[in-house]
Amino acid sequence: MELTRLGRTDLMVTRTSFGVLPLQRVEMEEATRILRKAFDAGINFYDTARSYTDSEEKIGYALSDVRDSIIIATKTPAATRSEVLADLEVSLRNLKTDYIDILQLHNPKPLPDPEDSGSSYAGLVEARERGMVRFIGLSSHSLERATAAVASGLYDTLQYPISHISTPADLSVIDQCYHLDVGLIGMKPLSGGLITNARPAFAFLRKFENLVPIWGIQRMSELEQILEFDANPPELDAEMWALVNRDREELAGDFCRACGYCLPCSAEIPIPMAARMSLLLRRMPWQQFMSDKWHQDMHRIESCTDCGHCREHCPYGLDTPTLLRKMLADYKEFYSTHAELVD
Repeated sequence: MELTRLGRTDLMVTRTSFGVLPLQRVEMEEATRILRKAFDAGINFYDTARSYTDSEEKIGYALSDVRDSIIIATKTPAATRSEVLADLEVSLRNLKTDYIDILQLHNPKPLPDPEDSGSSYAGLVEARERGMVRFIGLSSHSLERATAAVASGLYDTLQYPISHISTPADLSVIDQCYHLDVGLIGMKPLSGGLITNARPAFAFLRKFENLVPIWGIQRMSELEQILEFDANPPELDAEMWALVNRDREELAGDFCRACGYCLPCSAEIPIPMAARMSLLLRRMPWQQFMSDKWHQDMHRIESCTDCGHCREHCPYGLDTPTLLRKMLADYKEFYSTHAELVD
């Protein structure tokens, strides 16, 4: 499997890497089976986070016996030095290791002050000095904060959403990281599931040698598809560009990326799915959304109190309550004409 250098870390990671977030929705034994298949196929880079429930534990359970052969990145949402170090202790236990290759701040707002001895950045530096982590980085959904972090020279890596529907401004991060020798980890290569054809996505991202996409994998079939693409990379030819441009046209503008920072919702609305329902109905098998459960979940939007939590926490600045109401109106219309077609 082809390797690439992850910026100034000098870590040689597989160009096809594994985003372990979705495995939090999979039972331990099945998650282990998937992770071992990925390792046996040659994937050596695994990204997780403290916030991904038992994702770290699944890596530890499945891969601790091959720890020296893999590279692990995890994240902490902590805002202070002491909280970073406390989170790190938990991550080390979960992952069954005595060091983390890359410890990242998880979408900090704002960026921490590097001169503040009590800041989350100070926690990263201390962890590195104590040998608990090898390199430090951060993830961000904000172009402004991401580019500022890279330009600061303080971070070895950046994790940022990159896909074939990214704007030119977002894609400019790739060149910035290249010139400043910052390792670039590309999250959401399928834009949270809205890109339903992985072939053009893989072909597009493969052309950037300094970009390491982490493919979020939940099923063995998804892993097998990505492994097939890695073994036989699809060419970014005219046909592929047509598919890329179609996705760009259909997914232009603001839409929910399903990052989940809006949660929890006091009305128990499944915001990351509900806020993009119109797209899901037209880009995925729509029958699954005609169930009684989804009918009930979408109607939870009617109980929205507009508390502001989701709006305040959206890294893309979406007016989430307004978007949810729009999605509900479309869902009702779609449901009225399609529900009876489901056996």
